[in-house]
Amino acid sequence: MGRKILEIILSGLSDKNTRFNDLRKLLLSLGFAERIKGSHHIFTKSGVIEIINIQPLDAGKSKPYQVKQVRNLILKYKIHEGVLKNGQI
Repeated sequence: MGRKILEIILSGLSDKNTRFNDLRKLLLSLGFAERIKGSHHIFTKSGVIEIINIQPLDAGKSKPYQVKQVRNLILKYKIHEGVLKNGQI
């Protein structure tokens, strides 16, 4: 399931329909550490300078601009390369 979510997010075709829990689980499976402060889920990872901050919408969906931020970060640091080749998620 994680690999499928990763492929969907990387495609950029479903930013409005990405479930918050799917995005959260993907980040965790990619090795990000999570801390929660209210509705803010803050993710950090060794070797990644930026901090990812995501919040769910009322319907349990992710905010489209936050899905795009996650995608850009995954691509920038090439976090996806080993996962897609080896299917490690």
